[in-house]
Amino acid sequence: MQQAQKRPNAWGLYDMHGNVWEWCQDVYDSDYYKRSQGTDPCNEGTAGSRLIRGGSWFNNSQLCRPAARNRFTPDCRFLNLGFRVAMVAAARTN
Repeated sequence: MQQAQKRPNAWGLYDMHGNVWEWCQDVYDSDYYKRSQGTDPCNEGTAGSRLIRGGSWFNNSQLCRPAARNRFTPDCRFLNLGFRVAMVAAARTN
């Protein structure tokens, strides 16, 4: 698989769209962002549906963006639904 074929996004990340809808930590609430304070809030509620973002290879280009949201219960399984493994690099000590 070739990587970094397009320019990075605003956070310096490559190849973020068009693979699978990505599970997010947030609980889905259609009005949460209207009521929340601050930047990039996380809805840590206890509702049954979890937020997914970003569209997939199965969707049209309008859904392949981070603002595209949907929801499923955590027991759902689909070919176009997954997650992204991420880590924070450890600070270097000299």
